[in-house]
Amino acid sequence: MTGAQNSRRVAYETLRAVHESDAYANLLLPKLIDRAGLTTADAGLATELAYGTLRREGTYDAVIEIAADRGVHDIDPAVLDALRLGVHQLLSTRVASHAAVNESVELARGAAGRGAAGFANAVLRRVSRDTPGDWMMRVADSARSDDERLGLLFSHPVWVVRAFRRALAAEGRAEELEALLTADNASPRVTMAALPGLAEIPDDARRTPYSPLGFRSEGGDPESVIRGSGGRVRVQDEGSQLAALALTRAFPIATGERWLDLCAGPGGKTAVLAAEALAHGAVLEANEISPARAGLVRQAIAGVPLDVDVSEQDGRARTAEHPDTYDRILVDAPCTGLGALRRRPEARWRKSPADVPDLTELQRELLSSALGALKPGGVVAYVTCSPHLAETSGVVAEVMREWGAAVEELSAREAVTAASLTDPGLLPQADGSGRAQLWPHRHNTDAMSITLLRRR
Repeated sequence: MTGAQNSRRVAYETLRAVHESDAYANLLLPKLIDRAGLTTADAGLATELAYGTLRREGTYDAVIEIAADRGVHDIDPAVLDALRLGVHQLLSTRVASHAAVNESVELARGAAGRGAAGFANAVLRRVSRDTPGDWMMRVADSARSDDERLGLLFSHPVWVVRAFRRALAAEGRAEELEALLTADNASPRVTMAALPGLAEIPDDARRTPYSPLGFRSEGGDPESVIRGSGGRVRVQDEGSQLAALALTRAFPIATGERWLDLCAGPGGKTAVLAAEALAHGAVLEANEISPARAGLVRQAIAGVPLDVDVSEQDGRARTAEHPDTYDRILVDAPCTGLGALRRRPEARWRKSPADVPDLTELQRELLSSALGALKPGGVVAYVTCSPHLAETSGVVAEVMREWGAAVEELSAREAVTAASLTDPGLLPQADGSGRAQLWPHRHNTDAMSITLLRRR
């Protein structure tokens, strides 16, 4: 089997695990690449095939339905994944058409036999006869509304398209919707963070425009830099770096402050907080309800010479046990994850509008309980990797109504700007809040929402 064939097999196995077992592509794919012994070039091909297919799955399903003249739900799932992989190669890569068709047909044959191979061959040859532009026109013509058209062309569920439009409209920028959807389908550059006071940004690296901790390697294997740092350099989105810095640099740190990272897993922001606490003589505690994710937190902070107690409790119970205790609390709340679709492409297909009410109730309870655990004058940073207004401004508005005059909002936009190397140009929100919203298409970060609340 050639290297390219191995790459396709690894990509196909990733797709099958994502759809069959709810696997996470970013966790599984590196293991499969390692197991297959792929070269760097072949690993890059496998990554592009797997991630690219997952990102554009909605569009490819629409193409397959037209070419096959049947709904995707009527196609054997294993054969469907082979078709998706083939359509991605035909419409979005430079892979030769005959290789894309033949290899995908063989995957279908191995999964479901000769009949499936014949069906896959017919569908993919039908797709290969026309240009990507022709297929996009057919897909657009099949839509019943403008939102559905955008969802099909940019491969986002319609409810996500609508949520993004409302979030952009809150900044007066609804016209940027297509730019945002396009950014979600682009492969993000690997961004790293050098923990403050513990690691230096390499001389040959390119600094990120906003976070003073961030950089991107101009070449070579970033893993070698990470391994050689002893845990003091890590892969981390620039938006996540800024979210942690907004809390630590919102105002000067006093020696002996006590901090809490309430929903800490998997620990990237915890590591930044730990380095900042070490540099300023603060005490940091962390909490993560999932034992497996709590283990990841302990790994993430292993390179910081600071004793950080990591508890494994429901965040609401953890804060209830420690009222009026902390000077700063980070609530990086569980959310839909709609802001990280570049890096977790399958997430767009796993959430639905029905998930939002339960998540917002949990977010509201976590934020309110965190306020109760603050000392007077203490600050909580409420962070979501989602721009959905129900999860961001909606939750904050409810909690502020609940707490009334006992809580005031600080300007997270000012805090993020002050922590940044250059002005990120964060836009005011229609609700008049101080919330900071980062965007993939504007800032090349995840769509991170940051709110700062001070307890009076």
